[in-house]
Amino acid sequence: QVQLVESGGGLVQPGGSLRLSCAASGGIFRINTMGWYRQAPGKQRELVATTTTGGNTNYADSVMDRFTISRDNAKNTVYLQMNSLKPEDAAVYYCYADLVTTWGRRSDYWGQGTQVTVSS
Repeated sequence: QVQLVESGGGLVQPGGSLRLSCAASGGIFRINTMGWYRQAPGKQRELVATTTTGGNTNYADSVMDRFTISRDNAKNTVYLQMNSLKPEDAAVYYCYADLVTTWGRRSDYWGQGTQVTVSS
């Protein structure tokens, strides 16, 4: 079955940096869009950034110019480089993939989430 496994979360001081990774595996035929969403306590899950197979990217206004999404199609992996982190960036970050499985099903898949804490 399809799995999305995230890594790279943790505690960082304001102004610091973190890099998140998410590797997709298991019966994947093709991945269309991959990306990151986040959810802070008491808030709805929101888009952070997405990237298509062709490299087109989309960012939330709140992270523009601070976060960079990238992707290694050969490894079915997406990354999120987060710089100049702010306390309001603290949340659980979820990896997302719109993909087609080897058994012909197209669906959205989510990782289990990784915690990012920004605090001094």
